[in-house]
Amino acid sequence: MGRPIKRVCVFCAAADGARAEYVESTVEMGRLLVEHGIELIYGGGGKGLMGALANSVLGRGGRAVGVITQFLMDKELAHKGLSSLHVVHTMHERKMMMATFADAFIALPGGLGTLDELFDVLTLAQLGIHDKPVGLLNVAGYYEPIMSYLDHAASEGFLRLNHRRQVHMHSSPSDLLALVAGSPAAV
Repeated sequence: MGRPIKRVCVFCAAADGARAEYVESTVEMGRLLVEHGIELIYGGGGKGLMGALANSVLGRGGRAVGVITQFLMDKELAHKGLSSLHVVHTMHERKMMMATFADAFIALPGGLGTLDELFDVLTLAQLGIHDKPVGLLNVAGYYEPIMSYLDHAASEGFLRLNHRRQVHMHSSPSDLLALVAGSPAAV
């Protein structure tokens, strides 16, 4: 078994996406985090999947900690009812603070920002800066192209297999959380 998971950083979109399953799975992930006594660390937004996730956690009495840039605060995109909200200057500071707070990472469906955050933590793991588990919630096959890319990069010699194996994927929020919480340090 891996080390205890007390805080999970969840990367996700500030949009709902095109499928109802995205929001449903996000709400389910929030419920599971609270049931397992895991604190949510996330980007601090109040809209889309970010808002649905925070509301799911907070509505069940859990803790939701946001990290947001001043730029996004100025656009009034922050969630107004978080347990704690940290305001930073740059997106880089935001990612680093979230990574520092977290014991593990989960990516829900999202766009470029979600992928940026995901690949940032994967790069930090590859460099040996952290050995925290990473999971992808594969709602409706959303992350299959990314996993295919990672498999291709590994087969072409651009990604070590131990780094590829650090990434867990499942379509079920409960199964993914179990994989991430039970995974040993991979690096």
